[in-house]
Amino acid sequence: MEKRKTVFVEGPIRPSFIANSIEKHQTKTTIGAHDIFLGQVRADEIDGNTVQAIEYSAYKDMAEEKFHEIREATFDKYDLTCMHIYHSLGKVKAGEICLFVFVSSPHRRAAFEALEFLVEEIKKDVPVFGKEIFEDETHVWKVNN
Repeated sequence: MEKRKTVFVEGPIRPSFIANSIEKHQTKTTIGAHDIFLGQVRADEIDGNTVQAIEYSAYKDMAEEKFHEIREATFDKYDLTCMHIYHSLGKVKAGEICLFVFVSSPHRRAAFEALEFLVEEIKKDVPVFGKEIFEDETHVWKVNN
């Protein structure tokens, strides 16, 4: 059985991590296009309270399996060279990155289309849960949309 890379990162996904991921692809000369999605925690206002952070949790094994299925389906459907998916667990403050999806392809159209497909499938099917935390430490469970 192949060794799968874990998708989950503890805490926010740092800009330096994103930059390093991009930089590593400079040696891959069959790539003609990259496309990147960065999900960022918004300071939404809900019932008069402002979201300060989201605390992410997941059924890790189930979520990792779903990420793998989505990854394989995306590779089957689009001409991609490589793909990276990282999702935060734990507390991520408003303004910080919680989801980093990076696809590479010989051509831009496949990268654009694959990225949109991938992000929509992740949001729809992966059992990751977000507890939106307000300034007074009360919370509500996030609804994906």
